Amino acid sequence: PVTHLDVSQCHHLTCKALDVVNSMRPNLKSLVLGDTASPFVLTGGDDEDRIILHAPNLRKLCWSGLGDQNNAGGLPEPAWSRHLYAACLVEHLRKLTHLDLSKCGPLGDLSCLTQLKGLTALVLFGVPWLQESVGSICQLKGLRHLDISQWNEKYGIYQHPNQVLQQLVDSLPDLTSLDISGTNLAGSGVLGRDSDPADNSSKDAVAMELPMTDIPGLKNRVNRPLEFLGLFNTAHEACYRHHIPAKRIAGDANEEQILVSAQVYQERGEVLQKVLNDLFHVFRYEACSYTKLALDVVMAAMARHLSEKHIQIAGSASLFYIVKGEEKGNFNIKIKRRIIKALLDAMCGHRNDTTMLRNGCLTLIHFKIPQDVLFDYERLVDILLHIVSQEDQDDFVQRIGIYLLNSLACQVDGMQKQLVGDKGAITIMLQLIEARVFRGSSDEVMETAWSTMWNVTDETPVNCQRFLDGGGMMLFLECLRAFADKPELLRNMMGLLGNVAEVKELRPRLMKDEYLEVFSHLLDSTSDGIEVSYNAAGILSHIASDGPELWEAHNIRSVSREQVLSRMVRAIESWRLLTKRNINYRSFEPILRLLKVEHTPEAQHWAVWALANLTKVYPDKYCPLIREEGGVELVQKLLSSSKPYERIKELSRIIIEQCAMYERNGCILEDLDEIS
Repeated sequence: PVTHLDVSQCHHLTCKALDVVNSMRPNLKSLVLGDTASPFVLTGGDDEDRIILHAPNLRKLCWSGLGDQNNAGGLPEPAWSRHLYAACLVEHLRKLTHLDLSKCGPLGDLSCLTQLKGLTALVLFGVPWLQESVGSICQLKGLRHLDISQWNEKYGIYQHPNQVLQQLVDSLPDLTSLDISGTNLAGSGVLGRDSDPADNSSKDAVAMELPMTDIPGLKNRVNRPLEFLGLFNTAHEACYRHHIPAKRIAGDANEEQILVSAQVYQERGEVLQKVLNDLFHVFRYEACSYTKLALDVVMAAMARHLSEKHIQIAGSASLFYIVKGEEKGNFNIKIKRRIIKALLDAMCGHRNDTTMLRNGCLTLIHFKIPQDVLFDYERLVDILLHIVSQEDQDDFVQRIGIYLLNSLACQVDGMQKQLVGDKGAITIMLQLIEARVFRGSSDEVMETAWSTMWNVTDETPVNCQRFLDGGGMMLFLECLRAFADKPELLRNMMGLLGNVAEVKELRPRLMKDEYLEVFSHLLDSTSDGIEVSYNAAGILSHIASDGPELWEAHNIRSVSREQVLSRMVRAIESWRLLTKRNINYRSFEPILRLLKVEHTPEAQHWAVWALANLTKVYPDKYCPLIREEGGVELVQKLLSSSKPYERIKELSRIIIEQCAMYERNGCILEDLDEIS
């Protein structure tokens, strides 16, 4: 049997809903309705005399927006304007212990509630003009929780607030939880003492002994403080007072009050937005003492109010400070993923809001990219591509977006690189570059766009083809002419073309006089150390590996193959073997293929120099890699052949010796570990 029913998210209830609910009446204990459930629905029509809801055993009823003409819960006119709907509603619900009529329209004096003798919790948040209801509320002697808070300040003004609050508290002896947020019921803050103000002679003597409170209406609860008191956004800043008779206080005076507010107002978006803004200011200007609790309430708020832009913005702003703080080191994988998911939910839900996107990106950069985000890789790629592709995007957001995208494309496998290309990354990067070439300006976005394409084309032929198909070579030449003095840009472009040159099927598309002339010229470049010259030699080595026939077939006239190869060898020999590199190889397979090119030893020369350099400068990373991919055997075979010239063999011996030395040292370390 159904005992608890929540239809608050059902937006298309019909008149038949009443029959369904009433069919559950023997067992139904709790019913939650949203502001989309019209009273018309739960009457089955507009007959005033019809029983609205017959659930005699119902203990809890929550109906937000009942009687509010501004939403779907508005009362049908004109019949119900002559009949107090709330009275009719509760008439057959005598066993109610919990009644929540938040944000309802005016409900009169609420005398209908006095028949609910077992009521222990009454929530009237946002119900206007409750002053005339105070007398009826005071008759509910069993109340333990009373919420008469407001989110619209104009409805929270009471005449004689001190007397009204005292009347309520003194009339409800079992009250332990009271929420008067958004009202003036806490008074103006004049200190009240339980003594005769005319007795001046004894005033000083008893001042330290008599109970006191800064909220006059609560003076009789000083010795029996409330478990909870809501003072958020009250008149005269009541939560800032020093003598408040309550154990837990919702307010904005300090971090503890703000966190209590964030916990108790999770379902109230209007209030929660203000609370999260206050919490953000704690992180920004103070030191947060309860980071874990703050994280929990922020995450809960963002998950519950995904469509509320301002809650997402305020929540993500706090997440930024949480993630960049010292507590980050204590986050396990589960917590990191919850945070990242919350950020992506918010960014995707509000993808055109600059502030939301900025908050999300600034927070994400504090994670390990791509490792921490691989579980939701595709969604992050989608939103980042959206960010960088918008022509009117904020400059800072676009820069940080493309930085993240580039980081995502680095150090991931081929499937993920292809995914980035499948999402249109190459086309978008080329568009960004073309726009800047047209403007005649080279900036960080342009450099990172080339770097991103360099990363996503690494051992991913389909992305290399997309680059060529999108007119990438023409943009390369235009950038080279316009921004020749930009070493970072030149390095990124040449790294990308190195990836293209590794794809045998695409190399014929590089066989043009203007391209080969540029590659040959760049062999002598000292831009960015040896990187540009190194990549130019790599491109030419791969092209040369296809044999002289390709050169002849494409009728290359601007440079001869022999001259290019000779120039390439001179360039290689000008590089210091111990040069530190700004490059990252995931695999040596394209280089190892060149070791087998016997018809062009110059290509072998470049390959063995690259391997000798990398194994010598970065042995921990590259000695195991060359061994895993069978490179040591290929180098040994090269050594035993009579065809390569001596310098190739000399570099080959360096590779063999370096790998052997690394393995010996590794064995020594392993032995030491076993001994210890």
